[in-house]
Amino acid sequence: MKANLPAPAGSHWMAFATIVNKEVNRFMRIWLQTILPPAITMALYFVIFGNLIGPRIGKMHGFNYMQYIAPGIIMMAVITNAYANVVSSLFGAKFQRHIEEILVAPIPDILIVGGFVAGGVARGIIVGAAVTLVALFFTDLQVHSYAVTISVVILTAVLFSLAGYINALFAKKFDDISIVPTFILTPLTYLGGVFYSIDLLPEFWQRVSLGNPILYMVNAFRYGVLGVSDIDLTTAFAVILLFIVALFGISLELMRRGTGLRS
Repeated sequence: MKANLPAPAGSHWMAFATIVNKEVNRFMRIWLQTILPPAITMALYFVIFGNLIGPRIGKMHGFNYMQYIAPGIIMMAVITNAYANVVSSLFGAKFQRHIEEILVAPIPDILIVGGFVAGGVARGIIVGAAVTLVALFFTDLQVHSYAVTISVVILTAVLFSLAGYINALFAKKFDDISIVPTFILTPLTYLGGVFYSIDLLPEFWQRVSLGNPILYMVNAFRYGVLGVSDIDLTTAFAVILLFIVALFGISLELMRRGTGLRS
């Protein structure tokens, strides 16, 4: 569906950088809507679950409840914002028809997908950093492994940016971009070990929880921050990478077919 016109190698990098710059400027211009609200929302989680409920729960894996849930809340912010940025941006481009300007240009599909995903990753990381600053007002966090912490944040943001990209391709109206976050993403996030350890669940539900991919991301990030996890770290990274490869392949195939992009 794209014109097979030759393009200088340097122009590909310029095209990619332009898409990324557009995506970052898009959410930074309206930071009062994209960055501040998630930080405020997560602060409420800390107040309600940490200050009010936490003392009644006590310690979990040797940490007070506020410390234990902090990594999960940070990861929840990264997931939702990386996803929301890409799905809203790409669908908006489709709805306003300016996605066609990108499609007719001699830009490889991999760079188009990568540009939108990079924007989602940037927003996820920035919001995650903002929520981390909020968390430090409520509890003390000593990072156990910076390498694990940073890599999990980036990989998770990439994964859900790709998921948002696929959602936007299939979406035909604005309601379609809210179905997945409402009925799939939100339940999986709340059931992904953000507010509890799966060790507290009966054996059957522990096994069911292992089918939730967000559980692996939350626990890998919790290990990076606190040094504790309900999931083997190698397994967690393997699951995350497997989903990234799968979603990236699906995104490229949908682009090749022109799914959701052809009138």
